[in-house]
Amino acid sequence: GGSPNAGWFSYANITEKPFNLGHGIDFWVLGLLLLGVASLAAAFNFIVTIINMRAPGMSLMRMPVFVWMTLVTSFLIVTAFPVITVALIELMFDRKFGTNFFMPGAGGDPLLWQHLFWVFGHPEVYILILPAMGIVSEVLPTYSRKPLFGYPVVVFSGITIGFMGWMVWSHHMFTVGLGPVANSVFALTTMAIAVPTGVKIFNWMATMWRGSVEFKTAMLFAVGFIAMFIIGGLSGIMHSVPPSDAQQQDTYFIVAHIHYVLFGGAIFAVFSGIYYWFPKASGRLLSEGWGKLHFWLTFIGFNVTFFPMHISGLLGMPRRIYTYPASLEVGAYNLMSTIGAFVLMLSLLVFLYNFFRSIRHGEAAGNDPWDGRTLEWSIPSPPPLHNFDRIPIVHGRDSYWEEKQHRKLAPVAGGSANGDGDGHSSQPRHGSSYGSQGHGEGAGEHQGIHIPSPSIMPLLIALGLTIAAFGMIYNLAFVFIGVFTSLVAIYGWTLEPPVAPEKH
Repeated sequence: GGSPNAGWFSYANITEKPFNLGHGIDFWVLGLLLLGVASLAAAFNFIVTIINMRAPGMSLMRMPVFVWMTLVTSFLIVTAFPVITVALIELMFDRKFGTNFFMPGAGGDPLLWQHLFWVFGHPEVYILILPAMGIVSEVLPTYSRKPLFGYPVVVFSGITIGFMGWMVWSHHMFTVGLGPVANSVFALTTMAIAVPTGVKIFNWMATMWRGSVEFKTAMLFAVGFIAMFIIGGLSGIMHSVPPSDAQQQDTYFIVAHIHYVLFGGAIFAVFSGIYYWFPKASGRLLSEGWGKLHFWLTFIGFNVTFFPMHISGLLGMPRRIYTYPASLEVGAYNLMSTIGAFVLMLSLLVFLYNFFRSIRHGEAAGNDPWDGRTLEWSIPSPPPLHNFDRIPIVHGRDSYWEEKQHRKLAPVAGGSANGDGDGHSSQPRHGSSYGSQGHGEGAGEHQGIHIPSPSIMPLLIALGLTIAAFGMIYNLAFVFIGVFTSLVAIYGWTLEPPVAPEKH
């Protein structure tokens, strides 16, 4: 039925039936609705797990920053995805059942779609970048051989970013005529959200300051993240000024900005996390030689691809247009971007070669190749399905470092001598928290291993929803079949008995 053809934000009313007769938009709508269900399920899972299943002694202010950012991101998913779900359902009803939510000729309002989409869309940006910030906050201290500078400030900055992410959506709409009051308010909030982001950056730099920095590949990508994200953030501040934004709207300057934030930001951090945790996941090290080649090709290719777009955008090169008049004089910049894109492709091929080669032939990593700070480095590589034979006891933010270095453990801010009031006592039960394998005799009490019971019902629920989505596009009879399948699977899932821990 054709692919979706209305851009990633599918502005109304070019998505309505009179202007878009194929099934591409239908696939886009229903695919996003299904992904929304999956994302909400995952977010609730993370929230409940993080709040209820922390190790003894791991108060909230002793959690790794990556876990904190995952928690904030999960709350953003839970609150943002219902908004886009409402918008998608309204669009589906317009296309399938003749309603007129976004048809101006029948009393609808295309601007409603923009508000609904961007109320979701800007928190979505932080859904992408906050976990990346969490990864960098784990990598930098490890390779700097220093605790994270200003841990509480980094945590509360992340929470502030998540909260303020709800206050800036209309900076995507400065050119639609909201008026001077609305534009001024959203300009101020857009400027303000840069403050907690800048605080994080200064904390990361202070973490590296006078540290014994080891520039492994993971560290290079983490530092690259900081540099590229600063550039993307500076261009973002330019967009917070409505007159400036009006000149840049729908030009390649916007393309450059979003890629410096989400590729130079999120993707660099993801690569950093892969190089950092791959030894734990696989038991083997990725090649540092190939890894550093991958980094430099990515760094050079990325900047050659996207930095010229700032200039071509300021010269007036519009987005989503496949050809341009010679009078724009953007040909040289586009050629640079094309060359950079090929370099980026080469960097990805280098990474894939390194990845698959290392899975089979990589150097054995051992349990703790980076002298890690956090609990995962205390168990074998790759970890057993149940992670820990005994529940570990946490004494501080960098407790595994302290344990390995035989330092005297002391209370940290955010916890008291007998716990912090959230049910996670900071007093050890007995002995040491970890053995040499993270499974020592002095570890926490040997309790039943927590592993979810196997069940086919979630798969049947997903299958039923997929059949129902297919039916919405081609034949409504399949909707009833799919919904019935999902309901039966949900009912069957509720009847499945819990499995006692001893049986695992």
